[in-house]
Amino acid sequence: MQIYESTEYDVAVIGAGHAGLEAAFSSARLGAKTVLFTLSLDLVGNMPCNPSIGGTGKGHLVFEIDALGGEMGKAANAVMLQSRMLNASKGPAVRSLRMQTDRVRYREYMKKVAENTANLTIKQAEITDIVIKDGKAAGVVTSFGAFYPAKCVVVATGTSLGGRIIVGEESYRSGPDNTLPALRLKDSLESAGVKLVRFKTGTPPRVHADSIDYSLLELQPGDDDPVMFGNGAKKPNLRPCYIAYTNAETHRIIRENLHRSPLFSGAIHGTGPRYCPSIEDKVVRFADKERHQIFVEPMGLDTKEVYLQGLSSSLPEEVQLELVHSIKGLEHAEFMRTAYAIEYDCCDPTQLTLSLEFRDIPGLFGAGQFNGSSGYEEAAAQGLIAGINAALKVKGEPPFTLLRSESYIGTLIDDLVTKGTNEPYRIMTSRSEYRLLLRQDNARARLLPKAHLIGLVGEGEYSAFLREEQELRDVIKAFETESVKGGEALDSLLESHGYEPTGAGMPKSELLRRPGVTVGEIIKLAGEEGRFSENALKRAETEIKYAGYVKRQLAEVERFTKLEEKRLPDSVDYSQIKGLRIEAAQKLNAARPSNIGQASRISGVSPSDVSVLLIWLSQGGK
Repeated sequence: MQIYESTEYDVAVIGAGHAGLEAAFSSARLGAKTVLFTLSLDLVGNMPCNPSIGGTGKGHLVFEIDALGGEMGKAANAVMLQSRMLNASKGPAVRSLRMQTDRVRYREYMKKVAENTANLTIKQAEITDIVIKDGKAAGVVTSFGAFYPAKCVVVATGTSLGGRIIVGEESYRSGPDNTLPALRLKDSLESAGVKLVRFKTGTPPRVHADSIDYSLLELQPGDDDPVMFGNGAKKPNLRPCYIAYTNAETHRIIRENLHRSPLFSGAIHGTGPRYCPSIEDKVVRFADKERHQIFVEPMGLDTKEVYLQGLSSSLPEEVQLELVHSIKGLEHAEFMRTAYAIEYDCCDPTQLTLSLEFRDIPGLFGAGQFNGSSGYEEAAAQGLIAGINAALKVKGEPPFTLLRSESYIGTLIDDLVTKGTNEPYRIMTSRSEYRLLLRQDNARARLLPKAHLIGLVGEGEYSAFLREEQELRDVIKAFETESVKGGEALDSLLESHGYEPTGAGMPKSELLRRPGVTVGEIIKLAGEEGRFSENALKRAETEIKYAGYVKRQLAEVERFTKLEEKRLPDSVDYSQIKGLRIEAAQKLNAARPSNIGQASRISGVSPSDVSVLLIWLSQGGK
């Protein structure tokens, strides 16, 4: 096929899913001439799996994406059906926002943003080759033979790369939602020296809303006071969700048909996600459980499609129908889409640097499920960082990276590139050592100044942020400098929370130590009602209540940062450093860590090996 040159771009992004969109937006907004390729313009921002944004740990990522100038949180706010704060009864570190969203409207929102973003061109085309010249990424080639020169290329192929859909005994080559499986691009990547691995994921059936008996299901309403991502304006919940449960009959049907499940017959070779298993996998792994929750979720305002979260399966369609009909409330459920499993190829993320650039192929970046992660939120976070760094590389500026001590995005990327993953990686609050510092409510404080510094946040938003931070300081100052006067108002507050009246005044700090009492109530008692916003009061309460714990974690971060600041040269041969164990030297040579902190997190590198590296550095690398 004749290859001809087309327009030259600074950055070419392959794939317009959650990773590709954020990569294209951040690159274009930083001034790089960017082109975004998608297999179908009708599937820009598609949600091939659950129609929601956020969740445990994932909500933290969305707040951070928003703070860095990304689009995911804004889109979710715009098309919200229901907002729920998960773990609301627990401490602030693990509270995570999850939004049920309108699948079609989300797609329309993202396509509109893409079409109206300056410096961004969006094209429907299959990319079959990545051109490498002089060892560097130099552009892409479409299936029609058009060559698009580009200084940097971001691969964000989701689950399309080498995709294969499996339902029972049947399988066929396909990407999600029956799109092209990107087979030739896989060959091109392998030819360039990219090491690929095979993973698997899946989706549950979608059923018709009118065929569900909701009276037999458990209602799951949204929060009375819905929270938005970022600084989004409050909106009311528009749709409820429901909960159904599997039962002994459901489990019997599954067990009797395991021989027909490709997951157990050996037909599926890719590794699936541990934290989002199929229903047949759950029944086998948790054989002692009498039932499993099924979340019955609307897919939009103008569709009758309903998503059965928790029923992901690769069983034959007739078995899927039988097991769904065994569930109370779903006895007459009509399938609109059959559940399926999908295998796909992704890269071994240890080939990447913390900027998400391939270590051995300058100018080539990876993002999203292509890097071995799972989930829309993980994908968008990586796309944002990859797009930023592709644009910065074009400008000749240093890469933008985040430490795991300052963000969940940093934790996610550090885990992937340092430790690698043998299954689709999912973020969780438990993955962070510093989760009390990395809360949703302070994401803007942690990251927005960084976004402003590199040019992703404008002066108007930055000025608004500075006013927010000043308001927070004012709340804390007002709280620390005054006591609450005694009287009927104080006694009434104490009695409303089940405490004995005092008849005297009380320091604000002592009053706050009483469970149930809030900073907002205390400020009101002090006669300053209406002076501060609700967000400032809530955030101040966390900062005041957990000040001692925060101080302790900040001390840990300081120790961590000292290790991260000790840089390791990229060209060192670790096998030549005396005192390092052979296994450690091999692992270090393969991973090429950029600093001592990263080296210490590599599996197979012991504390004694870290001590050897520190001594070696102190001696000038001799």
